[in-house]
Amino acid sequence: MTGRSDIVVVRWPGRRGATEDGPARLLTAYHLRTQAEKGEAVADAAGLPDRYRAEISDPRAAFHDDVVLLALSGDTPVGCVVVTAAVGGRSEIKRLWTDPDFRGRGIASHLMSAALAHAEQSGVGTVRLSVWKWRTGAIALYERLGFEITEPWDARDELVCMERTV
Repeated sequence: MTGRSDIVVVRWPGRRGATEDGPARLLTAYHLRTQAEKGEAVADAAGLPDRYRAEISDPRAAFHDDVVLLALSGDTPVGCVVVTAAVGGRSEIKRLWTDPDFRGRGIASHLMSAALAHAEQSGVGTVRLSVWKWRTGAIALYERLGFEITEPWDARDELVCMERTV
C-alpha cells in the first residue's frame, strides 16, 4: 500500500506472512509508553489496565470489527494503526505507533495515509482521533493531514480531540 521499497503497509491479519502476534509487540510498547507519559509507569504489560492487556493478548478479538494496518520491514511489524468500524458515518483512528528504531522514515505518515484511504473507500464521511497534548509531533502530523481540533468527546484531562472530513 505504500510506494516505499523497504516498508510496506498491509492489513492485518492478512496473507503476507507478518508475524502471528501481529501488532501485539507494538501495542505493548504503545501502552507502556503512554502509561509512563501519564505518570503511571508500569514495569510490564501485566501492570496495564485490563482493556489494554486485552488488546495485547488478543488483538484479533479486541479489534474484530476494526481494521488494523501494519507497517512491515520484511515480515517484522514496525508500525501500526487501528481504524474503527464506522458508526454514523464516522470512524476513529487509534493506536498509531512506530517502533522507535524505525522513526524518521515517514512510517506514521504512510500508516495515516493508508488509514484515511481505507476510511474513504469505506464511505466514511468523518474521521476523528484523540491524542495526548504532550505528543506535539503527532499533533503536527495530524494537522498536516487536515485534522482540526474539535470539541472533546472524551473528558479525560490533557486529551486533544481532532477530526477531518474524508
